[in-house]
Amino acid sequence: MPAKPLMIGGTTSHAGKSWMTTAICRHLRQRGFRVAPFKAQNMSNNSFPCPGGGEIGRAQVAQAEACGLEPHPDFNPILLKPNSDMGSQVVLHGKVWRNLRAREYYTHFDFLFAEVLAAYERLSARFDYIVIEGAGSVAELNLKSRDLVNLNLARAVGAPALLVSDIDRGGVFAAIIGTISLLEPWERDLVRAFAVNRFRGDPSLFTDGVGLLEARSGKPCLGVFPYLKEFTIDEEDGVSIEGRSASASDVAIIRLPRISNLTDFRLLPDAAWVTRPLHRQFSTVILPGTKSTLPDLAWLREQGLDRWIQAQHTQGARIIGICGGYQMLGNEILDPLRSDSEIEAGLGLGLLPARTVMAGEKTTRAVRARTASGHEFAAYEIHMGETATSCAPFVSVEGKPEGACTDNVIGTYLHGALEDEHLLSDLLGRPVTAGPSKEASYDGLAAWFAAHANLQRFEEEFL
Repeated sequence: MPAKPLMIGGTTSHAGKSWMTTAICRHLRQRGFRVAPFKAQNMSNNSFPCPGGGEIGRAQVAQAEACGLEPHPDFNPILLKPNSDMGSQVVLHGKVWRNLRAREYYTHFDFLFAEVLAAYERLSARFDYIVIEGAGSVAELNLKSRDLVNLNLARAVGAPALLVSDIDRGGVFAAIIGTISLLEPWERDLVRAFAVNRFRGDPSLFTDGVGLLEARSGKPCLGVFPYLKEFTIDEEDGVSIEGRSASASDVAIIRLPRISNLTDFRLLPDAAWVTRPLHRQFSTVILPGTKSTLPDLAWLREQGLDRWIQAQHTQGARIIGICGGYQMLGNEILDPLRSDSEIEAGLGLGLLPARTVMAGEKTTRAVRARTASGHEFAAYEIHMGETATSCAPFVSVEGKPEGACTDNVIGTYLHGALEDEHLLSDLLGRPVTAGPSKEASYDGLAAWFAAHANLQRFEEEFL
């Protein structure tokens, strides 16, 4: 029998679709079902390599983990990695396909939708349930004719949809009632219930609100889900750091315009996110990964952050560069194939004796690394360039030197290195609190769902 699908759609971006999808995945797995996640199209620079090759979005990696599965390209057949305000690198089935502007991308709709359905069918043959995550809002009127990730997909595979809205943002009545009123009759039929997410306070005070929403929308409420602070999952995009500024932390992270792999900093929730020079000294300054190194390096100079980082180093700060940030710390970056951007070459910050040449093929792999003291940790690489350096390595990978380390400056291609509690504590010179494990977080999300959902309604409408 093919898998039974259900879709988690949203009234807006960042409504909590990824959380709800992860929670339901774990809930179904705990009940003994074979369950897999699916997101047809994801726009994110936060990705992770699959063991069999290729990369997918981090939210689908978390959902796979919640299902007890290793990441696979079929869970996220299309990954759009923005490299400008108008275009993205298109990763299809885990591999770089093309760099396209938005208007060009939509000319390939028929082909891409067929590829999405093929990936879904492969999963459908292997699992009992597939939990599909939508993207943005299910009522984007200008995009609905080219929708391959929301209700067009739900109709194609026969999936009932749960509509999730974030009450913490405000406007939940307009969001839910307005969204449903904008849907075509066939779309409204697919939406079986709504969920009010991120509620703060006593939910009994919102009983009248639920009644009003049900009456005006014509749809039942699956549940009012409280704001959950105890557990976290890997974030899909940069919305999670919007509004963060320079805190009192002694660690600064440069917030690059095309920043990637924010999960590198999950153990640094209080770090100061910096977009301009600040009149204070930090003990550590981190240059994160980026989808487009040379354009972000140009931005760095426009802000005066190049001189600021060099001054921070002169005054004693440790500078750490990850992936694209590592490339920026060197002397020179060359991109003869224009694989990174339209910029062909640029001078780095000169803090490491290193030279990077961008390549046509992307490196995507999970690795085990070892420090000079013998500590082992898991990490992964996702990059287009190769960097040559004459200084000591940061660590070793499979017995080979990796990265660069000199004069209180560290560069590495290893995403995930700073997610290792022991290594990060050593680099910062102070203890770091790791928080709940991923498995505990997934179990916590499942318990959150089971405690606040109308499970009888969930069975009737979705299973």
